[in-house]
Amino acid sequence: MAALVLSLHDTTKVCCISILTFFSVCIEAKRPHIVFMVADDYGWNDVGFHNPDMITPNIDKLASEGVILNQSYVQPVCSPSRNLFIYVCLQHLVIKHKQAACSPVGIPFLPEYLKKLGYATHIIGKWHLGFCKWECTPTYRGFDTFYGFYNGREDYYNRSVFGGHDFRDGEEPILPDRTKYSTYIYAERAREVISKHDKDKPFYLYFPFQSPHEPIEVPTAYEDQCNHIKNEGRRKYCGMVKALDDLVGDVTAALKDNGMYDDTLLIFTSDNGGSHLFHASNYPLRGAKVTVYEGGTRAVALISGAGLEKTGYTYDGMIHAVDWMPTILSAAGGKPETCIDGIDQWENLRRGCPSKRTEFIYNLDDSSLPITGHAAIRVGDYKLIEGYPGPYPDWYEPETENSDIYKREREHFQKNGEIETNEQASCYKRQLFNIKDDPYERHDISLTHTSLADALSKRLAEYHTQMVSANFPDDSEASDPQLHGGFWSPGWC
Repeated sequence: MAALVLSLHDTTKVCCISILTFFSVCIEAKRPHIVFMVADDYGWNDVGFHNPDMITPNIDKLASEGVILNQSYVQPVCSPSRNLFIYVCLQHLVIKHKQAACSPVGIPFLPEYLKKLGYATHIIGKWHLGFCKWECTPTYRGFDTFYGFYNGREDYYNRSVFGGHDFRDGEEPILPDRTKYSTYIYAERAREVISKHDKDKPFYLYFPFQSPHEPIEVPTAYEDQCNHIKNEGRRKYCGMVKALDDLVGDVTAALKDNGMYDDTLLIFTSDNGGSHLFHASNYPLRGAKVTVYEGGTRAVALISGAGLEKTGYTYDGMIHAVDWMPTILSAAGGKPETCIDGIDQWENLRRGCPSKRTEFIYNLDDSSLPITGHAAIRVGDYKLIEGYPGPYPDWYEPETENSDIYKREREHFQKNGEIETNEQASCYKRQLFNIKDDPYERHDISLTHTSLADALSKRLAEYHTQMVSANFPDDSEASDPQLHGGFWSPGWC
């Protein structure tokens, strides 16, 4: 598990060289098609099977026909989780648009291994794993096709962000119809790649959705479906979630139309907790995006479709984002080795057996960078947080009719960003929770269970000794899109 604590922005090759020589091919069984869907900044409380106010019939159907993953964990922000889904070794904060940084090159990603198993590999949506040079970008990392954007957010209509355009078809910069809401253009592309695929060959689609990340933008027709929610921001967010759910429905419909659905394994997860600043809700979990409380790290997740022997239930075993790569490889007929960080959970998930995972790191961070001490560990039922848990430590209920209860925090974010200073972070000590008995983290037991807290602190310190310093460079003006034809483009690092 050592590499799990290495810096997410690390571009050295020290952490993973030996890990990724890693599977043998099983040729007896037909390989399933695999669709891996990632919702962006999606709250725990924002799916129909957790909250009937949210309209998600397609996601709910997959859940009822498959397995709800009740303890599926991700990182507290976006880039780290996305990196772990298809690789290992990324930490700290997101990769910023002007940073000469990306997921370490020269080491294969998941789609490169799937291609060796005969898969066609596609990505539609958000990349956010760096783009300062071509070697960082999707079609150089194992994907046959890419249709989407490089950065962490963008406008849902004009395909632009931070003063530049950001959209690609493969390596070609394009601007799809800017009057059309983005979920519509992604649905069109999904139908295209699925309909053109030879269903007798294995198919892999990585679909990191743009929704429901801010900016809060949605067609009126979707917002109107959420008129039962009286708060305007929450209502618009609900409409964005409904648009996301329709996109899930478009994918499943296309698979059925091409005779592929019954042979497809579908995985759905959020990349981190929802941002209450932009009307998401993780309630009753504590915290939000950017915190190591459960609300920032416990994902809405499910698995459904081909290969599952036990379905229609909620799985309470622990699974971490780093487990998805070996689990998907195993489902695809590969055999991951046991020396990697991620644990192959395929047999557990398909049969409903206990999880092989007994501990994981929520996060570790470099003391020289913002969010000092942003560290937490889970061992069995117990979770230890050391130092700063993140800037949003409360329980954020969904906004009601006339409330704007998070206005102050939202204004602070818009003025200063969401990262607190090291001086503010130094006020925090350690906290200990029993997640089984206290899943909402209301009762800190660190002072009554000091021996246990000390033992987990010692375990966390062991991981700290293995941590590589983060590669988190200053902004580079060479990234300016005006130097690259108005698009955020590779070629400046």
